Formats: sequence, C-alpha cells, structure tokens
Amino acid sequence: MPEVRFYLEADDRLLKFAVIVARYQGQWVFCKHRKRNTYECPGGHREPGEPVDQAAARELYEETGAKDYRLAPVCSYSVYQPESGEESYGMLYFAEIQTLGPLPAEFEMERIELFTEPPANWTYPEIQPQLLDRVRLFLKSRAASPAELKGPQRPM
Repeated sequence: MPEVRFYLEADDRLLKFAVIVARYQGQWVFCKHRKRNTYECPGGHREPGEPVDQAAARELYEETGAKDYRLAPVCSYSVYQPESGEESYGMLYFAEIQTLGPLPAEFEMERIELFTEPPANWTYPEIQPQLLDRVRLFLKSRAASPAELKGPQRPM
C-alpha cells in the first residue's frame, strides 16, 4: 500500500507532477477521465523545463476548463511505494475557481462534477483522500479566502 508523505518544501528538481484540489461555488471539483469510471483531482505531470506552478495552472485548465481562479501552493508531497522502494514527488495546490469554461475536448477528461462531499469512487483511493484532507487543514489553519490566494491566474 502506498504511503503519502507531506513536506514543507522539496527540491524543485524532484517535483514531477502537480495536483490541484479545487472548489467552485462552494463545491469540490472532481474530474472523470474518459477511460475510467472513477473520479480524481485535476493534475498531471510537468512538461520538461516547465515551472511546477505553471504545470498546475495548465492542468487545472486542461482538466476542468477553469478560466478565472486563484491558486495557492499547499505543500509538496511524495508517494512512497514500500514494495519497490520508489518515491515520486509532487506539489499540492488549492484552487478557488470563479469561472468555468467549456471542458477542452482535446484532453483526457470526459467531464467534471461538483460534489459537496468527495465521491466514493476515487481513481486513487489510497492517495487523493489524503490530499483533500491536507487541503482542508491548510484552509482551516490559514482561514484562506479567495482574496488571500494568488491570482487571478489564467493558463497560457
């Protein structure tokens, strides 16, 4: 079973992906991939040479159609696989979306859905619920409002 580890900071060279826990109109935003019957947080891998903040903004747009939003880094984290000893690192973000546009058709997501409570059928049930919990702690500890987040940001 994978182990999720959280860090205050990590070497940028280790960060291979960005995951965004997002809200829109007070509800959690989850994505349904075209090839799966489960839900996941927006996110994905960095392109070569791409800053992780830019990867987060790009993935948020590609997977949700978010046009106007505020984005805040929460923490870095890793997923450790005890069986293989492999550990992969990513950056966790929170996004407060103000405007959703159409979902870009050329990418892998079929649709987004809004949830008051997280879905029961996660794509990564051993990982993403922990990421959501970490974002909830971040929001509670910072009492973050949209005005305190970076933005507005729009993908390039």
